[in-house]
Amino acid sequence: MKNAKGKGAAKISKEALKPVDDGKVGKRKAPAKPSKNSAPKAKKEKKPKKDPNKPKRPPSAFFVFLEEFRKTFKAENPNVKAVSAVGKAGGEKWKSLSSAEKAPYEAKAAKRKVEYEKLMKAYEKKQANSADDDESDKSKSEVNDEDDASEEEDHQEEDDDEEEEEDEEDEDEDDD
Repeated sequence: MKNAKGKGAAKISKEALKPVDDGKVGKRKAPAKPSKNSAPKAKKEKKPKKDPNKPKRPPSAFFVFLEEFRKTFKAENPNVKAVSAVGKAGGEKWKSLSSAEKAPYEAKAAKRKVEYEKLMKAYEKKQANSADDDESDKSKSEVNDEDDASEEEDHQEEDDDEEEEEDEEDEDEDDD
C-alpha cells in the first residue's frame, strides 16, 4: 500500500493499529478521539429566575405584521391548525412585501419600542429603589437580630439569677 499524501490521506494512529482484546466479535470502531467538547463539563450556572414584573420586549415589525396576518390566514384557511404553516405563509408574504408596504408595521414596532423603553426605565428605577431598600432592610434586621440576641442573653442571666436566689432561699429554709 502506498503512503497517501495530501488532503485525503488517512491518518491512522498506532493505537488504532494495536489488536483489541475486548472479547467482542465483529466490526470494531476506531478509538474515540478526544474532542474539545469532551473536556470535563463544569456544572451549569443557574440562571436567575425571571422577574414577572419586568416588561416584555416589544415585537419586531415582522411580528407586528404576523399578528394581523394570522387573523386573515385563519379566516381564509380555517382547517389549517399548524402554527408552522401560519409562520411559513407569513414569512413568505413578508418577504414579498415592498418596503413601502412594510412601513406601517415598522412604525408600529418603533412606537411599541418607545413605550417599552419608558417602561424599562421605570422598572429599572423601581429595581434600584428596592435594592437600596433591601440593603437598608438588611442592616436594620441585622441590628435587630443583634439586639434580640443581647436581650435574650440578658433575660437568660436574669432567669439564672432568679433561680440562684430561689435555691439560696430553699437552702435557708432547709437549714431552719
